[in-house]
Amino acid sequence: MEAPKEIKKVNEVTWEIPTSYKQGMNVPARIIATDKLMQQMDKGVFEQVTNVACLPGIVKYSYAMPDAHWGYGFCVGGLAAFDPEENGVISPGGIGFDINCGMRLITTNLTFKEVNPKLKELVDTLFKIVPAGVGVHGFVDVNKQKFKELVEQGSKWCVENDYGWKEDLERTEGNGRIDWADSSKVTQKAISRGMNQLGTLGSGNHYLEIQRVEGKNIVDEKLAKKFGIFPDQIVIMVHCGSRGFGHQVATDYLQIFDKVMKKHNIVIKDRELSCAPFNTNEGQDYYKAMACAANMAFANRQVILHRIREGFSKIFKKSPEELEMNLVYDVAHNIAKLEEHKVDGKKKKLIVHRKGATRAFPPKHEELSKLYKDIGQPVIIGGSMETGSFLLVGTQKAMDETFGTTCHGSGRTMSRTKARHEVRGEKLLQDMAKKGIYVRSTSMSGLAEEAGLAYKDINEVIKTVELAGISKPVVGLRPIGNVKG
Repeated sequence: MEAPKEIKKVNEVTWEIPTSYKQGMNVPARIIATDKLMQQMDKGVFEQVTNVACLPGIVKYSYAMPDAHWGYGFCVGGLAAFDPEENGVISPGGIGFDINCGMRLITTNLTFKEVNPKLKELVDTLFKIVPAGVGVHGFVDVNKQKFKELVEQGSKWCVENDYGWKEDLERTEGNGRIDWADSSKVTQKAISRGMNQLGTLGSGNHYLEIQRVEGKNIVDEKLAKKFGIFPDQIVIMVHCGSRGFGHQVATDYLQIFDKVMKKHNIVIKDRELSCAPFNTNEGQDYYKAMACAANMAFANRQVILHRIREGFSKIFKKSPEELEMNLVYDVAHNIAKLEEHKVDGKKKKLIVHRKGATRAFPPKHEELSKLYKDIGQPVIIGGSMETGSFLLVGTQKAMDETFGTTCHGSGRTMSRTKARHEVRGEKLLQDMAKKGIYVRSTSMSGLAEEAGLAYKDINEVIKTVELAGISKPVVGLRPIGNVKG
């Protein structure tokens, strides 16, 4: 795709579109990409990243990460921070419908040699006990009152109800809970949609993946050891979010914000960027409702972790403790958070929107648990199910330049519709089996949508964020088994 002629290359992997490009831009737009990835950027990224630059109260830049592609409102891979004291807004389009879609990585003491003979049995078991697909129900039975408690408490509720270990909390972003959550700001419709979905993967690009650590893919041995990672190890990765609950919260507030914008005379470039000033009743209400959806997603992944531990225990006839099934970390990549950042040398509270972008805080950051204070925040980047994923750590440069943020995955190059036309799910299943990847999916068309050819090269994306200095690779992880919605 040809980039706008006004775009300028700032450095090896940073491109800038000036405010003169589009009337109403309050800040320049920046795209982080190698030359190769810039060639693959769809037209929508340039349109959306500059539309976001027109929103009230935006600070420094509107960003697109190397995995960016067209999304709702913001591009997926979009980042922007807003100053509440300067009429800064909060926008559901900058967070996404799947609020707190995120990643979770779990280690084991098992090796590939131990797991491979039982791989099919293991994947089949996980496929049975972790429901995947559209509209599936989870196994945790809660009434409306219990669900309200859960969305205010997040992972803490799960641990207190025996769906996890206490140490899981300090290994989760924000201890698995956003304090601002207030269930009174959530509609009954949202509660009804969400209360039966705890412990479910859902569909789309969500998955539960068994992965192998190949020695050649360990980039930083010292850091890998700190995370409990060793050559030929088996680890598990989970990618999912807040399911129908988060979707309904976003839908409800988009409708409300249409009216709010008229009241505050806010003009936007795209209706999908509906927003409200953060310091208004409506802006605060959405933040509290969004926090509930984020907490539900943390709880959802926590319950899935509990089920994974049960599944492994069943197959390998050992307790999860004996198998050392420790959570490395859980990160959100569809969320807005009130955070402190330096702007022009001054510390400011900003509402940071990450839409398909991951927090990447540096060593010594006050929000990190003591486990990771000396090395920086773990960053989990999911690739396509054919290629592999990565574990990285956050850096000071990310804090200084991108509001402590990096990419979230490989990023699509092809629409889901086009992928379905180009790939047959059954054929893909066979091809992956030949590569040593055993997959269980609820839908062959859904499987086709997630074919490797529909995504950017994950290695090029990781190379970009490393060159940009906004995260540091630790280890690459190769898939061997996958449960797919």
